[in-house]
Amino acid sequence: MKTSRRGFMKLAGAAVAVGMLPLKVLADFVRPKEAMAATDLAGVFASLGNAQDSDQIMLETPDIAENGAVVPVSVTSVIPGTSKIYVVVEKNPNPMAAAFMIPEGTDAFVQTRVKVAQTCPIYAVVEAGGKLYKASRETKVTLGGCGG
Repeated sequence: MKTSRRGFMKLAGAAVAVGMLPLKVLADFVRPKEAMAATDLAGVFASLGNAQDSDQIMLETPDIAENGAVVPVSVTSVIPGTSKIYVVVEKNPNPMAAAFMIPEGTDAFVQTRVKVAQTCPIYAVVEAGGKLYKASRETKVTLGGCGG
């Protein structure tokens, strides 16, 4: 049986699509849809729930970000039972920037890069033991990341 290049590419594309399906289903299950769709900070916290301030969350962001399109953020939680970590950027068109599930028995540490439209607080929200905790830090942006 002779396979053409075009036939092979179609078959490979179909295999990749089928292989990605479980990841899409998992993402839909894990992702907080209402919080991701919220267009303001109040909408995010209305969807997630009320979070109390905590000094057991270490949020690291630069004091000044020269380019808001790639702002490094790292979050470490020492709260026992941390199961989820969210990164929320207050003045973005969609404030919920990232959501991470933390498997039981692992260190609650995430590091990512987010877009920041303008100078504003960045929040780390941690879910642990069915409760929400938060920490925030202001980052100044000289060149906006969301179309600025």
